[in-house]
Amino acid sequence: MTVRYGYRSFDRQFAFYDFRVGDFIRPSLGRLYGVKQTFLVCPDTLICGHGAICSVSADIPDQHFFRGSFGGKDVIPLYRDAAGTEPNLTAGLLDALGATYGLMPSAEDLAAYVYALLGGQSYTRRFWNELETPAPRVPLTKDGTTFAEAAALGRKLIWLHTYAERFQGEGRGDEIPSGAAKIIKGISDNPANYPEAYSYDAATREITVGGGRFGPVAPEVWEFEVSGLKVVQSWLGYRMKKRAGKKSSPLDDIRPERWTARMSDELLELLWVLDATLAMEPELEKTLDKVVAGPCFTAAELPSPTEAERKAPKHSADTSGKQLGLFGDDDDDNGEED
Repeated sequence: MTVRYGYRSFDRQFAFYDFRVGDFIRPSLGRLYGVKQTFLVCPDTLICGHGAICSVSADIPDQHFFRGSFGGKDVIPLYRDAAGTEPNLTAGLLDALGATYGLMPSAEDLAAYVYALLGGQSYTRRFWNELETPAPRVPLTKDGTTFAEAAALGRKLIWLHTYAERFQGEGRGDEIPSGAAKIIKGISDNPANYPEAYSYDAATREITVGGGRFGPVAPEVWEFEVSGLKVVQSWLGYRMKKRAGKKSSPLDDIRPERWTARMSDELLELLWVLDATLAMEPELEKTLDKVVAGPCFTAAELPSPTEAERKAPKHSADTSGKQLGLFGDDDDDNGEED
């Protein structure tokens, strides 16, 4: 069966979900996949570089989803079941927050709050020294209004970063908003002209892919990164005639025969998402500043996850990786990664 999955941050690809051809396919995350499921990926063993410290995927993520290294153990499913009825949260946590805020938040509210703080560019800038000790630590405000403001921003950010497939709502439909970038010159679909290289011209603000051109693209979009992973450049590199990255099998030599119109559309969607993300950055940074400046919960004021909550759901013998901080964590019985 061919399924779409999250290959790298902001990069969706397809694979055969078949044990006969796939290496290290493990069913734990696949069993949790559903139309409400959202996977946050926050590395807990990596000293992060510039950019976001957390990514999100509506699809089952590759074990190296975050930036091409690390992962698997760092995947945080929002729900512990495919139907989206069992939040992947410590029991009593939402009750504790509700008692302080005067209104109980939902699991999605909390995920959105966390993503508003970790999914922007300002968290790593502010806590650069503290992050020399790996793993993000989420400052959890005691102010209900601040929490609601951050959660609203986080909902929009998750919606954008899942290409409008999750957290739809008021003002957030099933399509991402069009950005400034357009197709200036289309890429040939002739197999003989499949793109072998790409480049960026900062003067014209155009990306050249084979014989095609896209623009205008701001330098900040071209250089947008997730802890060292240059998102647009990585996306293009994996789609050239000679693909970027390491090869682990002769299957890696099976490449597209032609560049399709859909591939151009997906590149535009990526550029639009990053453009909209950067437009949100001032508000995201302002919200993080507000959270840090106000009173926050201490660990002692919140419930701790039980051993059962730290383990994978009972229906799976495998694990879905460590669940960080507020989400608890999973132990891997055999040391393999998802």
